Amino acid sequence: MNLQVNAPDLLPADLAMGTVMLKVGDLAKVSAYYRGALGLEVVAEADGGQYLGRGMVPVVHLASAPGLQVASRGEAGLFHTALLFQTQADLAATVATAAQYDPAAFVGSADHLVSEAFYFTDPEGNGIELYYDKPRATWGWVETIAGREVQMASLALSPQAYFREHLTEAALAGLHHAGAGVGHVHLQVGDTATAAQFYIDTLGFERTAGFHGQALFVSAGGYHHHMAMNVWNSRGAGPRRDTLGLGEVLITVPAADDVAGLADRLKSAGITSHHTGAELRFEDPWRNRLRVAVG
Repeated sequence: MNLQVNAPDLLPADLAMGTVMLKVGDLAKVSAYYRGALGLEVVAEADGGQYLGRGMVPVVHLASAPGLQVASRGEAGLFHTALLFQTQADLAATVATAAQYDPAAFVGSADHLVSEAFYFTDPEGNGIELYYDKPRATWGWVETIAGREVQMASLALSPQAYFREHLTEAALAGLHHAGAGVGHVHLQVGDTATAAQFYIDTLGFERTAGFHGQALFVSAGGYHHHMAMNVWNSRGAGPRRDTLGLGEVLITVPAADDVAGLADRLKSAGITSHHTGAELRFEDPWRNRLRVAVG
């Protein structure tokens, strides 16, 4: 069954992922990791914590929440925040710095056909992907029973070989100045059918790939994915408790009309939201909080 919605109800093609807010128990320790391992800098201290990013663009908001518990592995929530780099040299420099800062935090790497990715875990268990997109002209698309899908895989990608090919002294020296932003956000959910109903049928993302009912990938404007949901650890999970981990995912759109259109779709679907005009706050079926704002 094709789960894509009609074009008038799609999210805008130039949508972008914004700052990911994380509730953290030890702000100093987690902040030190994002700064020392990933080369982020404190952009602002506000809203009960720190905004960290590259240049003046915040990518992660660390909100101090020392009274909360760590989420269990099987709960819904964050699978990883994915930071997208503009060059392979900048990616290699950040991966090398992160691996040196805490070798135990490295959990894997893969060539996904559309991208090259390296995976880490921060001191409180929040997943991180660092990746570079291959040119869009090289992405393969196929027609399936569920619709048009981008071809992705998880092929071997040697960090040492990647360093030999792409790591430069200039990239290491310019680590803090190289551009990086949130490319996509991957969530843990209870089931992918409910995720499709919410993220595709209601919000207006387009389905770009699926994996045997275990994972769903969605995007706007033909990107490989702006968001993904999987059940690898969390199949059957219900609504989240208020725990450490994911606090909020920000999605930016070009115009207030885009926000208003989404507000109407949420209202028609019976989903509670808070609409200020310029931004819209709501939760998915697992109480993962999202905010859509003009950016």
